Amino acid sequence: MPEGVKVRARELRREASKAESRLWQVVRNRGLGNLKFRRRHPVGGFMLDFYCDEAKLGIELDGGQHRDAATAKRDEQRNRMLKAQHGIDVIRLWNADVLTNTEKIVNSLREALEQRLGSEAQTTALRSMNGSHKGN
Repeated sequence: MPEGVKVRARELRREASKAESRLWQVVRNRGLGNLKFRRRHPVGGFMLDFYCDEAKLGIELDGGQHRDAATAKRDEQRNRMLKAQHGIDVIRLWNADVLTNTEKIVNSLREALEQRLGSEAQTTALRSMNGSHKGN
């Protein structure tokens, strides 16, 4: 990874929004289904807010600027490119939802991970995590 990308990723991690910090507390240290998530992970010229390589799943947290039609269109194009070129599905979440409804967000992520991974062992591990996250 180019040094400039590493530096930018570190800067972005230091400048995390409240929603990013909240979700990081949930997924860090294999806190969701014993899966490793990375924060501010570069892929294909983009920087994903969160990424789980085991599930090939990116998570993007969006603020109000993503309600704009042009921005939403760019986001969708980016999602399609990440899927086509890297096999990565991206889940987009609103910052406000992460902050005000963390439990619902965690349940949605758990369901998405179950669907992506599909194995009985992983499903069991994910269900065992129910309610054990920090953040509420």
